[in-house]
Amino acid sequence: MDWNLLILSFVAVFLSELGDKSQVAAIVLGGSSQSPKAVFFGTAAALLLASFLGVWFGEGTAQLLPTRLVKTIAAIGFAVMAIRLLWPKADAPPEA
Repeated sequence: MDWNLLILSFVAVFLSELGDKSQVAAIVLGGSSQSPKAVFFGTAAALLLASFLGVWFGEGTAQLLPTRLVKTIAAIGFAVMAIRLLWPKADAPPEA
């Protein structure tokens, strides 16, 4: 097992999930539930399944497409999202 990759994956996912909407949902469910243990196991199982699907899809994509193409598509996607976030909406009312 590649321990460096394991630690890097753990740190990357842990930091990216802090304050995420899934964590807020877990806080709300845990605070309003009679069984916080069930909320913990449910949210942990959901994160494991989502991570498994991401790794599985990523592995399949890596076998089908060249790495350079995948990186280019990802870069274009992030650039489009950044531009959309920075570009003001035409129908949005002006801020006061």
